Amino acid sequence: MSHGIPRVSETEPRLEKAREKELQKIEEYKYLIDAVETKIRERQYTIEVLSLTSKLLTRNPEYYTAWNHRRRILQHQFHEAKQHSVSPSNEEYGEEDAPQSDKEPPHSGVIQNLITEDLQFLVPLLIKFPKCYWMWNHRLWLLKQASTLLPASIARAFWEGELGLVRKMLARDSRNFHGWGYRRTIVAALESKRLNPNSEEANSSMAKEEFDYTTKMIMTNMSNFSAWHNRSKLILRLLEESNADDTERRKMLDEEILWITEALYTAPYDQSLWFYHQNLMCTFDPQIAPNTMAPNLAKKERLEYITKEIDNVVELREGAEDCKWIYQSLIQLCMTYKASCNEWPPQADHLGEWTEELQKLDPLRKGRWVEVKRALQL
Repeated sequence: MSHGIPRVSETEPRLEKAREKELQKIEEYKYLIDAVETKIRERQYTIEVLSLTSKLLTRNPEYYTAWNHRRRILQHQFHEAKQHSVSPSNEEYGEEDAPQSDKEPPHSGVIQNLITEDLQFLVPLLIKFPKCYWMWNHRLWLLKQASTLLPASIARAFWEGELGLVRKMLARDSRNFHGWGYRRTIVAALESKRLNPNSEEANSSMAKEEFDYTTKMIMTNMSNFSAWHNRSKLILRLLEESNADDTERRKMLDEEILWITEALYTAPYDQSLWFYHQNLMCTFDPQIAPNTMAPNLAKKERLEYITKEIDNVVELREGAEDCKWIYQSLIQLCMTYKASCNEWPPQADHLGEWTEELQKLDPLRKGRWVEVKRALQL
């Protein structure tokens, strides 16, 4: 009220305008759906209909049916490009009997442009909706079409460009496990025989390059589960591809243990570090050892490694007495030692203490640690 005169609220007109604008958007969206569905039923697989799907997916990229329509239209366009590029000589011989040429097929340019434009259409959508599965699925479909329909050199350029895109994506979010999985798919394609028709299999391997990439990403952020996981797989490939002997394998093992130990001293509460540490400790488990980076360690060597590692983890406990990962690791190492020689290590006298600490530090799994203590007969 002002001088007895009620103020006119400006909120209601604004809300009404926003509502009208929202209703208009809904009507436009419904119109696009009806238009696309109608034209697809009529088998109008044209560039104009492709443009309609673009408008629809820009408004709602989660509408997966529209992605299916888009692929159907593109498949039709690819087929048309191939049909229109058949030369008179090919018609005379018949497509299967036509003389082979080293030149780029006439239809490659049209298909290449269609794939390029569709990949570019997706970029702003990916920036806005980076975790929309349908878009990443569609990109992979486009890349696979390039591999099938285009010469290897052109197809490879598409996949290499995609590796650059996923590199930028992981630079924005280094721990995005979707991005790491997508990167592995891209790398596998770049290593494939289809994209390396003139290369030996060993020469097409990107294992060393990818291993170095995991080092770079871990140095940027140690708490990166995906980078550590990728590293664990790449180490085995590197050793296998280089025909590493036992000495080289042991050297790699020592370097990785040293690195993860230094990382644990820096961040003893980091779960991702303990997971990688556990992966390395599998090397000393007699049942798992054959599938690890150092499968031929003698029993005495395994026991020496385990004893040393128990001492290292005990030392880590100083200043981090409330870290449950430390006690879990100690118990697992003692069990691995016993599995190797049917005897407990000297430090096993503290197993009862460690399991009791875990019952306090990990109350949600208290029952599990009670059972572990009982199983260990402590």
